[in-house]
Amino acid sequence: MMKLLLAAAIFFLSTPVTADSARETAHAKKSLEIYSKIISIPTVAGRDQVPVMARYLADQFRDAGFAEQDISILPVDVTAALVVRYRGDDSSGEKPILLLAHMDVVEALAEDWERPPFELTQDDTFFYGRGTVDNKLGVAMLASTFVRLKKEGFVPTRDLIIAFTGDEESTMISTRMLAEDTPILAGAAFALNSDAGGGALSADGKAVGYRVQAAEKTYATFELTVRNAGGHSSRPRADNAIYELAAALRKIQDHRFPVKSSKMTRDYFRITGQQMGGELGRAMIDFANDTENQQAADRLALEPSYVGTTRTTCVATMLSAGHAENALPQSATATINCRIFPGVSVESVKSTLQQVVENESIEFVTLDDPIESPISELREDVMEAISKAVHSRYPDLPIMAYMESGGTDGMHFRSNGIPTWAMSSAFMNPDDMYAHGLNERLPIKAFYDGLDHWSVILKELAGPKADQ
Repeated sequence: MMKLLLAAAIFFLSTPVTADSARETAHAKKSLEIYSKIISIPTVAGRDQVPVMARYLADQFRDAGFAEQDISILPVDVTAALVVRYRGDDSSGEKPILLLAHMDVVEALAEDWERPPFELTQDDTFFYGRGTVDNKLGVAMLASTFVRLKKEGFVPTRDLIIAFTGDEESTMISTRMLAEDTPILAGAAFALNSDAGGGALSADGKAVGYRVQAAEKTYATFELTVRNAGGHSSRPRADNAIYELAAALRKIQDHRFPVKSSKMTRDYFRITGQQMGGELGRAMIDFANDTENQQAADRLALEPSYVGTTRTTCVATMLSAGHAENALPQSATATINCRIFPGVSVESVKSTLQQVVENESIEFVTLDDPIESPISELREDVMEAISKAVHSRYPDLPIMAYMESGGTDGMHFRSNGIPTWAMSSAFMNPDDMYAHGLNERLPIKAFYDGLDHWSVILKELAGPKADQ
């Protein structure tokens, strides 16, 4: 009997998604169809599946009526980018709008998950699967919105251009290509990114605010390596590469970078704190009013969702050491990932870490080429469009600009002169944000409630005005 119950439970947990009768509109069904399909494609680094997903999406656009010359799959090494042009009639005389999302996702090991990571499943509250939030939700919503608008016969007053990248979670080579070397994108007025922002809910489901990402921290990664002559494990020596590296990592763990703020981050905490209330909300308000309030800063430092908005952060993410179980390690390497507050240089953070570890023999190497990007000042027309979309769901809800603690494709477009704002369709509790982690999930309500989000925004920014 126990085996039968267990088998039934496993079957239930993996039951494919079906839309209920209240969600049977053509747009809802197409959005769910795309969402389910692309989550089933494991677009993680090393599996070479991004081109497969790009071809699937290209077929969806062709079927909706987009001309072949307006759909471009751009191979980049083993990945690809997808660019889709929704031609406008140029009646507004305005430059194109870019719409950003990334097709790749972080690896997910099936043996670690409670559910199959590359299959969209659900329970009564959540959709589950790798990419349900980051960022196949954005891909599905933008793609299905283009399909919807095309089938409705909508003709924008300016070009709308989808730019889906293929390696945002790793090297961002496809992002750099689109931002730096793709002429059709270079002349855009601005970009709207689906990969950040969105609505915040309290634990009891109350909407506390909507965030528009207008800046993001610099993403920088360092490798720290300790080298040693090694030897036989039966003859331990005082100097050991693993122990030496471990001591350095403990010092980095204990180090706290100084508090930083901008008018945008202070306003964000003030508004969010007023909406959230309670002890955490009070700490936000106190910090906004006085960033030297150590008690408030320490309280926010305990919150993974908010600590990054108060300072630069650096954390160990990977380890590699030794070469044999019966030999002393000849090297030990740790990867330290930093999210650096705007205005703070990568070199200054590297220098601080070197001072913190107090060990000149440790090699520090900066990986890749960190990109520092400016704040995108808010535009009135963009904010009005966002307000219409958000307030149709939550009237009078505060809308605020904020700085992203993580990194997105937006950094490359900003650094190449294209203002970029991120505005996800999802409303969710920050504690439900499992992106990059186990059992990633999205509230089902957030999926369906957000189906009109991009249609409203695009019609506001690129639709005929009432007096035309």
